[in-house]
Amino acid sequence: MAEPNVGHNGGMVVWARALGAVGGVLAATLMLSGCVTTVSGDAVRDAKTVPTNVPRLAESDIDKVIIPIDRVNAIMGTTDLEVTSDIDDMTDSEDKVSDPDCLGAMFGAEEAVYKGSGWTAVRDVVAREPEADNDHWVEQTVVVYPNERNAKRFFEKSRSTWQKCAGTSLAVDTENTSSLWEFDDVDSGAGMITQMTIQEDADGWGCQHALAVASNITVETWACGYGVSQEAATMAIDIMDTAAAK
Repeated sequence: MAEPNVGHNGGMVVWARALGAVGGVLAATLMLSGCVTTVSGDAVRDAKTVPTNVPRLAESDIDKVIIPIDRVNAIMGTTDLEVTSDIDDMTDSEDKVSDPDCLGAMFGAEEAVYKGSGWTAVRDVVAREPEADNDHWVEQTVVVYPNERNAKRFFEKSRSTWQKCAGTSLAVDTENTSSLWEFDDVDSGAGMITQMTIQEDADGWGCQHALAVASNITVETWACGYGVSQEAATMAIDIMDTAAAK
């Protein structure tokens, strides 16, 4: 029920979600180490190790694991991000992309992507600067399944989809904008995949997309901006760490 307006607008890329549509986007690498890298002031993990001690989450727990906006701002190295969309349902952007098979690599909380997965609850939160020429765009999507098997099945299906889309370009057409995005290779590790997408002719604007699985939940995160690196992966691990500490 929220839809991204994706495109290059006056030298800046604008990602917006309004009630009645959808959104999301993508990301980069997996190494099992304990290092951190400082990006724009906050510690951004190089290690993307998904905790293995996440308990089974009930549908009522989903709100408890979403990253608060102050932490999102810290990860992104800014103080100006605000929540602009907060929904608890899947959305439909299938008719906005040139290749529906790559919809799940581009957008989150998509009804067509999650169809048949058995999901029982979703929470999707988008944050960005309120100005039209926003410098960042961030999304976090947490999905609950009836059991661990369903969650892992969706994760593996998504891994295959992202890998098939790697090296290809996807056109996105919304009511107000048209844009072309190129998918990088998928980096895969234990419990997490990441992929980077770059918008063509947008001065380096790109998004890291991360997908993590543990217990009966999956977490998708997007961090978009100029010079994005591991911010989406950091957010995904933060959410899983919170779930593990429940």
